[in-house]
Amino acid sequence: MRPMTRWAMTGALLTTALVGPLSVPAQSAPVAPASLYAPSALVMTTGHGEKAATTTPERAVTVNCAYTTSGTHPDPRQACADLDRVNGDLDRLATLRGNDAGQPCTREYRPIVVTVQGVWRGTRINYEHTFANPCIKETQGAAAFAF
Repeated sequence: MRPMTRWAMTGALLTTALVGPLSVPAQSAPVAPASLYAPSALVMTTGHGEKAATTTPERAVTVNCAYTTSGTHPDPRQACADLDRVNGDLDRLATLRGNDAGQPCTREYRPIVVTVQGVWRGTRINYEHTFANPCIKETQGAAAFAF
């Protein structure tokens, strides 16, 4: 996928993550003021390849960790907890679990790249990490990368 297309897709998903939870019907209960919380909305993608620039995203999810957790991630609450635990340090997040599942992984090289773009506690994030194969991504990476 071309970089311009990737940015357009990321922008659209990020806009949905930020605006979707904020739009409420006029007669609903008041929500907490957004100014009390730094924005935390991320778009995460995965795809088979070595670099994000040359890889077509196969799956994309959103995670919003502001006032309440939401998004299209299978477990946004756990993803936000993982991010909180490492204080947004995505390099630590990529090796958070080790191989605690006890699942042996083959040594095949079938790279899968994970990207994270958006805002974490008011700081802009543009992150990329390549795992050697999907098994290593699932057993070594944090639950935030399990989508």
